[in-house]
Amino acid sequence: MKKTYLLAPGPTPVPDASLLAMARPMIHHRTPQFSKTFAETAELLKYAFQTENDVLILASSGTGAMESSITNLFSPGDEVIVVNGGKFGERWGQISETYGLKVHWIKVEWGQAVDPAVIEGLLNDNPSIKGVLTQASETSTTASHPIREIAALTKDRDCLLIVDGITAVGVVDLPMDEIGIDVLVSGSQKAFMLPPGLAFIALSAKAWGFSEYATLPNYYFNLAKERKNLKKDTTAYTPAVSLINGLKEALLLIKEEGIENTHARHDRLARATRAAATALGLKLLAPDNPSSAATGIFVPEGVDGAGIVKYLRDEMGVTIAGGQDHLKGKIVRLAHLGYVGTFDVIIAISAFEMALKKFGHDVELGKGVAAAQEVLLEAYK
Repeated sequence: MKKTYLLAPGPTPVPDASLLAMARPMIHHRTPQFSKTFAETAELLKYAFQTENDVLILASSGTGAMESSITNLFSPGDEVIVVNGGKFGERWGQISETYGLKVHWIKVEWGQAVDPAVIEGLLNDNPSIKGVLTQASETSTTASHPIREIAALTKDRDCLLIVDGITAVGVVDLPMDEIGIDVLVSGSQKAFMLPPGLAFIALSAKAWGFSEYATLPNYYFNLAKERKNLKKDTTAYTPAVSLINGLKEALLLIKEEGIENTHARHDRLARATRAAATALGLKLLAPDNPSSAATGIFVPEGVDGAGIVKYLRDEMGVTIAGGQDHLKGKIVRLAHLGYVGTFDVIIAISAFEMALKKFGHDVELGKGVAAAQEVLLEAYK
C-alpha cells in the first residue's frame, strides 16, 4: 500500500468536511435552499478576504477572475503597469495586451520582489496610467511582493491596484480595505482547500467607479451583473453547486481557526521549510522576500530536479512541484498552504531528503527535519 500526500502549490488537500459536503445530493441552484448556502458562503468569504466589500464567486479558475479584472475596469488603449516577476505576472500582461491595453512592463528577476520606487517612477512619468497589476505571492517563484508599499502609491491617484492573491488570500495578512487594494482575486484550489473550479474577486468602491466607464467587452465575466445577482443570493449563471457547498465548510474551518491563527500557521510552516533547506546546505529561490504559500529550493549541482519531483510522486507518493521555464529541473517547490499542518511539512522534508540521497547527493538524513521541528514546536505548549 502506498499512501499519497499532496504538497504542491495547487491543487491542495481537501478537508473531510468539504469532501462530505460536496458529496451531498445535487439540488437546483434557483431554490431557497441553495440561496441560503450561497448567502452564508459569500458572507464568510468577506472574513477570509478581510473586507467589507462584496466578494463575487465565479465558476472558473483564478485566471477567469484575472481576466474579469481587465474587461470590467478598462477601455481599449488604457495604460497599465504590469509587474512581471514570474509566470503569473507574465499572465497579467498577456491578458492586458489581448484586450488592447498598453502595458508598461516591469521585469523582475525570478525570486526577487519589485522595487516600489520603480513603480512610483513610472506613475510619475506617465500620469495617464490607470492600473498597477501585480501578484501578492508569485507562485512560480515562491516570492512575495510589497503590496502595502505599492498600495500607498496608488491610493490617492486615479489608478487602481489590482492584486492576484491566488496563493496569498488566506495565507498572509492582506487586509484589502485597510491597505487600499482596489481589486483582489483568488481561487478555490489554494488556501481555500477545494478542488479547482471557483474564482473569487472583490472590488473597492473606487474600482466599481472605474467599471462605470469601462468599455471593454464582456459577457460571462460581467461583474456588475454578478454583483446585482449577489444581492439576491444567487449568481448570474449556473454556479458550481457542489463546490460552493464545500467552500462553506472550508470557510467555517478558517473562521474556527481564526484568520490571524491561519496566517500564523502558514508563516510557521514556511519558516520551518526554509530552515530545513538551509540546514541541508541548499539555496533558497526567494531568500529575501519569501512567500508563505510555498518554498522554492535549488537542487544541488548535478542533481536532476525534475527527476526528484517525478521520483517523489511516482515512487514515494509525495507530490511537490518543480520549476518552470528556465528553472525547470533546477528547483523544487514545497507547498505549505491550505489544509496543511505540522506533520505534512515533516513528511515533505523527510521524503525530499530521502530522494536527494537516492539521487546521489551526500545528505545527512534527518538534518532538515530536525531544523524544521525546532520551528514547528512553536505550535505546541
